[in-house]
Order: sequence, then structure tokens, then C-alpha cells
Amino acid sequence: MGCAHGKCCGHRLESSACDSEEFQEVGQFSVHGKRVLTERSIECAPVPSHKFRLEYSVLTQRGYYPDSPDKENQDSFSIRTQVQGNPNLHFFGVFDGHGQLGTQCSNFVRDRLVDILADNPRLLDDPFNEYSSAFVRTNHELHDSEIDDTMSGTTAITVLVVGDKLLVANVGDSRAVIAHKVGNRIIAEDLSSDQTPFRRDECERVKLCGARVLSVDQVEGLKDPDIQAWGDEESEGSDPPRLWVQNGMYPGTAFTRSIGDSTAERIGVIADPEVSMVQLTPDHVFFIVASDGVFEFLSSQAVVNMVASYPDPRDACAAIAGESYKRWLEHENRTDDITIIIVHFKDLGNAGANAARTASLRTGRGSSNSSFTTASEMYRSMRSEISDFETYQRTVSNNRSPAIVVPSPSRSPQS
Repeated sequence: MGCAHGKCCGHRLESSACDSEEFQEVGQFSVHGKRVLTERSIECAPVPSHKFRLEYSVLTQRGYYPDSPDKENQDSFSIRTQVQGNPNLHFFGVFDGHGQLGTQCSNFVRDRLVDILADNPRLLDDPFNEYSSAFVRTNHELHDSEIDDTMSGTTAITVLVVGDKLLVANVGDSRAVIAHKVGNRIIAEDLSSDQTPFRRDECERVKLCGARVLSVDQVEGLKDPDIQAWGDEESEGSDPPRLWVQNGMYPGTAFTRSIGDSTAERIGVIADPEVSMVQLTPDHVFFIVASDGVFEFLSSQAVVNMVASYPDPRDACAAIAGESYKRWLEHENRTDDITIIIVHFKDLGNAGANAARTASLRTGRGSSNSSFTTASEMYRSMRSEISDFETYQRTVSNNRSPAIVVPSPSRSPQS
């Protein structure tokens, strides 16, 4: 969910395949009346420090915009295995651009963020702060680039696999979710919290920075602006609260954090990510990184249920994209761009983790406050686990065309 004027409409897949997997030619099948183009092999990345591997698939689908049939897909993604040449360090990110130059912003951040992380020798010494700093630096570089980000930008949801831990950093309203077994059930646990005015803390923060927080109907005078009871994101998704300057009807962002958006930055939209860390256990099954086009009308649990019902992540990606597409058209006359990465843990029991621990760090400019009291121990643990492999500098990268879901040429998009 981007600016009030709709998302104006990239991608690079950097990865290394497990030695046992070979890429095969592209195949086709159909989901909800759409032709699906997908690579016929699953990519994978071993994590030798803990003797498990990641098997993953990715799919991106351009939105359906009847008034703008040539509108670009403003979503992009980055998958880079063996970051810094380290076989236990793997990056997954989804970037959801918005505004007239949203595609350029999304692609810029896709490329620069992971490069900054890859070039930072201090990343594993202080991962929370260095991860956060990478977002802020990318934001500054976008401001200084040739891209006009005055009214354009991108959200970013990213997961860095560090041995048997996940480091998650997020700005905006895309989402990362992890699935874990509880008895015979697969339970969804959000790894990120959507940063929108629906969140009281985020709403109050941007108000203190001078933002007016109103829905489109309120700012246009159709509803009382003094009654700020928006319900929740599920019930008020069609007319959510947005951010506006005091004496104008712009920028109208429905999120409170992003990269770019220099105008919105003046009223509190920041690029400082919320960062969390998760210790993996044998009960964890897979994680998902996806743009808000997936979660607008599907809950995290619904998405996890769909992934769990498909052994092959390629099929799960296609099914979720198709269901998201259908739900959009049931509620609106268009769809958003949709991008999803699904990463399965294989042989995770070899990691020998005993308990799940989640550390959260929420940062603002000039401040750092970790609610995880033993963060320094976690840093030392991460560094120790990776150090034996730092001399291992083999990086294997393959540029691959992503899986695509496109409307079937023989019929118009429909459920």
C-alpha cells in the first residue's frame, strides 16, 4: 500500500545453487487462469556451520492496472548467497517501490543495500547497528543519486541468514513470516511489524514530526477529521490513515517508514529499520519474505497454511500469487504488484538449537535501544560460529530470470 495516488510502476536474482541441483529450462502451468512461468529447479544454499541447507523459490508478478496497462512492476527482490564470500551468510530481500519513480528507487535499494552489507567488515561484530546503518546509508545515497525521490521511494523487508540465526530488518509494510511446528500444527509468527499509522506508536511518532494523519475521505472532507478511529488494517484497508503535510494534500503515504520519500521524510517517514533476531530451532520449517501485495487480503497464517500444503516452494509461490491476485480483484478493480520468496529449512535438526529466542531492536536517528538484554552475547556467538569460515572466499553467483506470473493472453485477469 503506497502513496494515495496509487503505486506507479526489476529485479536481480543472485544466488548459488547446491552442487546437486541443476537449472533446467523454463516450464509453464496455470493458476487461477494465469500463465505461470517458473524455473524447473529449486535453488538451494548450504549452511555448513550448522549442517543444514536452505531451499528456496521466488516469484514476482506485475499488478493488474486497467487504467495503466503498461505500468511497470515496481517490486524487486534480491537473493544473494555467500555474502562476503561466507558460506553461512545469505541475504533475501523484497523491495516494494511507489511513486512515479518507484521502480528506479526499488532497483537502486535492491542493489545498494546488500552491497553495503557485503562490503562491511564490522557486520558480524555488531550486526544490529551495522544492519540498521546500512539502511540509513542506502537512504542517503538514494537522496544523493540522480533519481528524484521527492515523492517516490520503496519499502524494504530483508532477512540475513547468519548460521543458525535470522537477522530481520524492515522499513514499511511488506512482511517476513516464519513457520514453526507446534504439535501437529504449523504456526505463523511475524518476524516484522507493519509500520503504518494503524500502529499507535508509529502514528504518535509521525504526528510529533508534524504529520497530519487522515484517511483520503477525511482529508477530502467526506468524513470528520476529528474522529480518528480507523479500526484495524483488515477492516479499513480500502481507506487507511495516511500521512499529509499540514497545509497540503501530499504525500499521502500509508506507511511510516521507507527508503527515499524525501518529502515525507520531513513529516516523520524515516529509513531507520526495526531489526529483530531469531534463533532457529528444529521446529522451524520455513520463512517467507513478501511484499504487501500478498498480505493486503491474506493473513500471515493463511499464507503459511498455503506454503505448508505445497511440498514444492515453486508451487506454493504460484498458488499464493494466484490467491492474492484473486482476492484483490474481489475487493478492487486492480491488483498490486506481488512478490514472494519462500525459503525452506532442510535438515535443520542438525543445528542442535534448543530454544527459540527473539531479540528486537527499534532504532531512531541518534538512538539505540535494544530490548534483548544479552545482545552482546548473541554478537559473540554469531562471530564465533562464522569465524572458522572467514577464510573460505568462494563466491558462486548466477543471475537468473525470476519466476513470473502473467495474465493469460487468452483471457482477461479474473479469479
